[in-house]
Amino acid sequence: MRTVLVLGATGGVGGAVTRAMLARGWRVTALARDPARSAKAWGLSDAPDWRSGDAMNRAEVVGAAEGASVIVHAVNPAGYRGWDRLVLPMLDNTLAAARAAGARVVLPGTIYNYDPATASTIDETTPQRPRGRKGAIRVEMERRLAEAAPEVRSLIVRAGDFFGPGAGQSWFAQALAKRPLTRIVNPGTPGVGHAFAFLPDLAEVIARLIELPSDRLLPCERLQFPGHDLSEMGEMVAAIRRASGRPDLPERRFPWGVMRALAPFGGFPHEVMEVRPFWTHPVRLDERRLTELLGDGPCTSLDAAVAAALRP
Repeated sequence: MRTVLVLGATGGVGGAVTRAMLARGWRVTALARDPARSAKAWGLSDAPDWRSGDAMNRAEVVGAAEGASVIVHAVNPAGYRGWDRLVLPMLDNTLAAARAAGARVVLPGTIYNYDPATASTIDETTPQRPRGRKGAIRVEMERRLAEAAPEVRSLIVRAGDFFGPGAGQSWFAQALAKRPLTRIVNPGTPGVGHAFAFLPDLAEVIARLIELPSDRLLPCERLQFPGHDLSEMGEMVAAIRRASGRPDLPERRFPWGVMRALAPFGGFPHEVMEVRPFWTHPVRLDERRLTELLGDGPCTSLDAAVAAALRP
């Protein structure tokens, strides 16, 4: 059987890609620190082959990748703790596993590699000049993938802010529609657009790209998934009200002023202030190369996507 190893199958993107690949008849191996717990949380639907291991352990990643033609690198440190120290070693382990197995690496990309004040449109040629620390690490991740090619082929699919089933670590789940849903906390700037990616649509695109003949893709292919490119955050607010059946659901502004005052002390305020420019400058993802490869991709309507994201 065609086999893919997913690192991060318990997360939003990794879980969505796992479901998409299983639906297409692939054998999916999923590395997890606690396979029994992961299998229980997954439920009774088609499930991957859970393997015990840690993305920080090179031997365990290499062993799990045996027989795989693709490795989906959608893993993050537990609780995002030590992100700046652990992310690059994790990727290096994936690259070692890909070399041993002869597999392609697939990386969900972000827009944080760019300065939104100067890069209003992103395509595969746009210079990556990040403003924040996390963006700089993301740039280094992509540099290492490019450096490993063509020995290790790779595919980067860049998207905006994730939302949908399983996207618990997201602006949508933690601010816009935090449960219990008593209000909408809007981090946007009036009149400024924002890009969102509905996870099932993104996962379907990644699955279709994985199944393309190898010679259709560049050794290190970088693609942009436009998702729901909203012209104004009021569109998302209205969609949440419609999907929840609560047209009077109150809207509050995200407390950016408080975050700015607390940012020098580190922690969550410092992290969110790094991405503040992406809520004050619109960024458009240019999908021309993606359309050239796949044609028209999946695009769940905003109302249907928001409704799915709000389900328990």
